Amino acid sequence: MNEQTFTAHSEERADVFVSEQTGLTRSAVKKLCDGGNVLVNGTPVKAGYSLRMGEVVTVFVPDPVPTKAQPEDLPVEIVYEDDDIAVINKAQGMTVHAGAGNYTGTLVNALLFRLKNLSGIGGELRPGIVHRIDKDTSGLLVVAKNDRAHLSLSKQIAEKSATREYLALLEGVVKEESGHISTNIGRDKKDRIRMAVLPAGEGRRAETDFFVEERFRANTLVRFRLQTGRTHQIRVHAKYMGHPVVGDKLYGQKKQRFALEGQLLHAFRLTLTHPTSGEEMTFTAPLPEAFERTLEVLRREQ
Repeated sequence: MNEQTFTAHSEERADVFVSEQTGLTRSAVKKLCDGGNVLVNGTPVKAGYSLRMGEVVTVFVPDPVPTKAQPEDLPVEIVYEDDDIAVINKAQGMTVHAGAGNYTGTLVNALLFRLKNLSGIGGELRPGIVHRIDKDTSGLLVVAKNDRAHLSLSKQIAEKSATREYLALLEGVVKEESGHISTNIGRDKKDRIRMAVLPAGEGRRAETDFFVEERFRANTLVRFRLQTGRTHQIRVHAKYMGHPVVGDKLYGQKKQRFALEGQLLHAFRLTLTHPTSGEEMTFTAPLPEAFERTLEVLRREQ
């Protein structure tokens, strides 16, 4: 973060003054103001704030965003690898690729260190990434090592010939043995961090199948099969069912019974057709230790 300090020499809008002093565009200065990075006498101000002569203006300019991910020696579990694909069992807590304010420590950084080749279709910040799973969700995802494989895998996901299945521990007891959820999902209008079920004609269609695997006194172990791949899809649909994922503080209960680092949602099975051989391949990943421990506690209570 680069800090710059100026003294106002006339009465004018804060954004106009900062733009003149730093060379940044007015729109860029507005973003800095919205983020609390423009202070007058130590207090954050809006872009339209009217400066008075002699006031001290402090501007914090974020460091430049990298345009290319860099290799990092990070632990990552490679379940399978050949010349075309790699299947990864992602640990809970690791972000898949770079995003706002998070450009290191991602799965992409680890893959660049460990794999010789990755497809370039996703760009220099997302090489090889065909699909993603949330930071605090664990489990399987496939990575493309060349563009031909990337196109093949993307087509399989779009056409639903590749299947992705998750296990989730939900709050409450789900009555149905199985079902299909079909809604529209988009950004929550009241909270832009969250996704939400939206009315018809808004957002994008999201389709999820679910199957009850095991019931407990106050929880249910459910298997989800994605038919589409919207952001936070299973977590939003679980909430829509009235049974949010255990450990999910964004969509679930604020007060959680178990001390968890994230939601108990695990991508345990992935089936795809190999881009070169045409062979159908299925990969599985065991539940993480914290997930298993929680199930053991619930089983002892039965």
